[in-house]
Amino acid sequence: MYFDPQQRATIEAAMARIIPTDDTPGAREAGTVDFLDRYLSGLDHIYAKPDGSGFETLEGRRADAWQQRLDIVRDKYRHGIDDLDRRSRDNFGAAFADLTETQQDEILTGMETGARELETAETVAAWSPVETPLQQTSVEIDLDFFPLLALHTRQGFYADPIYGGNRDRIGWQVIGFPGPTSLAEVHTGRYSVLSYFAESGTEEDHGA
Repeated sequence: MYFDPQQRATIEAAMARIIPTDDTPGAREAGTVDFLDRYLSGLDHIYAKPDGSGFETLEGRRADAWQQRLDIVRDKYRHGIDDLDRRSRDNFGAAFADLTETQQDEILTGMETGARELETAETVAAWSPVETPLQQTSVEIDLDFFPLLALHTRQGFYADPIYGGNRDRIGWQVIGFPGPTSLAEVHTGRYSVLSYFAESGTEEDHGA
């Protein structure tokens, strides 16, 4: 793992306010911090093998490029966590992880810039060539800390559990999606998500 205990507690608390626990499980129950902590730890969990047997080994220029990108994201988190705690101590006299949920919301709201930046980034990620099923680093390295954290919280909540988040498929259960038992089911064609796609509109819908 990458985070030290204080950094991990801070990120886990912030993620828990981005997708809070209410009548359904939130980021904390889904282990979104595990998704991010493992991702930042190195190059061993970037590309899951299609057959679900583990992760690809990155080598050469490919590994170098990923390491450079990872270093950028790590730096954003180091500075972002420091900023969270500085704001928390300035306003409430305690570290972010030790604040009440209401106080944490106030601190995060003060950092909540770049909403349009995140929306644009997610649109680009959705239509760009896929560098990896999850991180799309060409998008994430351009984000400031808060939209980056929000993006990773969502990814950790909904991504395939093989990446370390979505514990017990909690994120999928919240939206009523059972999901495959493993990536191998998808790779071999035994599992399909076509039934979850919106049906084509009727001729009447198109004004015919």
